[in-house]
Amino acid sequence: METNQYCAPCLFGAEGILRDELRRMDAGEVSAQTGRVLFTGGPEMLARANIRSRVAERVQVLMGSFPARSFEELFQGVKALPWERWIGKADRFPVKGWSLDSQLHSIPDCQSIVKKAVVERLKSVYHIPWFEETGPLFQIQFTIHKDEATLLIDSSGPGLHKRGYRARSGGAPIKETLAAAMVDVSRARLAPVVMDPCCGSGTLLIEAALSASGIAPGIRRRFAAMDWPSLDAGVWKAEREAARDMERPDRVFAAVGGDADPEAVALTLENGTKAGVGSLVRAANRRLEDFVPEGDQGVVLCNPPYGERLLDVKEAERLYRVMGQRFVPRKGWSYAIISPHKEFETLFGRRADKRRKLYNGMIECQLYLYYK
Repeated sequence: METNQYCAPCLFGAEGILRDELRRMDAGEVSAQTGRVLFTGGPEMLARANIRSRVAERVQVLMGSFPARSFEELFQGVKALPWERWIGKADRFPVKGWSLDSQLHSIPDCQSIVKKAVVERLKSVYHIPWFEETGPLFQIQFTIHKDEATLLIDSSGPGLHKRGYRARSGGAPIKETLAAAMVDVSRARLAPVVMDPCCGSGTLLIEAALSASGIAPGIRRRFAAMDWPSLDAGVWKAEREAARDMERPDRVFAAVGGDADPEAVALTLENGTKAGVGSLVRAANRRLEDFVPEGDQGVVLCNPPYGERLLDVKEAERLYRVMGQRFVPRKGWSYAIISPHKEFETLFGRRADKRRKLYNGMIECQLYLYYK
């Protein structure tokens, strides 16, 4: 069976979570690096990672890496890679990328060089003078970091955080992949009840419900690589069926939300239905000051307003104090709150039992875990 090397970028801080997730999928040679995880597998692993990964931002084919200190080195390095393995005579292959701490810093020039090198490689293989580029999309991505170039082809299309259930969202929503990372770290998927008293558009509750019921986040969406002639459509069909076989429709679970904004409550319920977990998600118009855990055990997940994006800092700090009063130690219950505020624990009133650094976009945050 053919084996390819793949790359799955992820949010900073989520590398270990994604590494373990890919290992559970039986990916080969899994290796976590800063902001990404490398792994190997056949075409089925490409489809599986796209359909089932909750934390990966996308799945890319890793074409190769090489030193690129000059445009000539970049050109020759790109030209030496087997682009014909994936890209056909009529396929589209636009180029985008970035460069950091490298001698080659002009992105437009690098794009032009990479494109030219791929064209020259394909010309030598297909023996045609030009490429119409009307077929399936093969988005080429280059990264140049400290004079090391890496070339990839994106297989996902729109980012994997776009599950399809959140066409509308409240202000400053948490990214779906970050919410899934919080669900993983807090072990919320194993709890009978997950609560979010600041539910917003319901992302944390929905990601917890998807994970608890075993529903693959990409089960309903399409991916760019589904149009690639080199990948058998049967692979995608088989991986979707395998993912559906892992679902747990009888799982006893409830995702319970509250929010002071009635529109947020309505949005949570709407998004839960779109995600296919409407029967598991409940939400009500309720103030944080009135929060009380439901049942004997469960997990509270919370992404409170940060201050710099939605409320002024004083109001955000007031909410942290209220949380400290309402999220009291209670047998069977744990709390996971994400915040970038350096004095969160002081405002909350207790030191966390454990902390985990995670990034919400480019904002460095801490996930504060309370379980004792």
